[in-house]
Amino acid sequence: MEHIHSERLILRPWAADDAAAFVRINADPRVTEFLLGPLSQAQTEEFIATQNAQYAAHGTCLFAATLKESEELLGFIGVRRQTFDVPFAPCWEAAWRLAAPHWGRGYAGEGARAVLRYGFDQLGMEEVVAFTVPQNLRSRRVMEKLGMRRDPVSDFAHPALAPDHPLSRHVLYRIAGRDMPPQI
Repeated sequence: MEHIHSERLILRPWAADDAAAFVRINADPRVTEFLLGPLSQAQTEEFIATQNAQYAAHGTCLFAATLKESEELLGFIGVRRQTFDVPFAPCWEAAWRLAAPHWGRGYAGEGARAVLRYGFDQLGMEEVVAFTVPQNLRSRRVMEKLGMRRDPVSDFAHPALAPDHPLSRHVLYRIAGRDMPPQI
């Protein structure tokens, strides 16, 4: 199975023994502030199985992100196929979720640059999108540092949530392979 390496990270398919650490990461309310809440053990196992199935089908997924020096699971960073009911889908979606103690160290951007380069160069993706709720300024900054551009015309209400849900509204960012600088 493919591993994507950056300076400090290894992005890899998920192992069954990653579940306990990922449950702990998702139990932190800071991590799930802009999500529907923590993932249970069963939801985590389903997430892992889904990501590994995405990897088997497409060569990419929301990879387990680990530190090279310690192999500690930080969370996930990756690109997955997104097919939900929005005008810009089907599409490739970049996403990340890291344990709060590792925020502010550049890991999300470092890993996302590596996986975007892999998607564009190895898998032939032409465009990748990312989205979040407008209030999630940390993720929006990562998107902007990656060179992604906001597409306000394509902002949307998440189809899995009621339109009046506080987390329903999402902002959309895009990047094309031709817009990625060659060094990343």
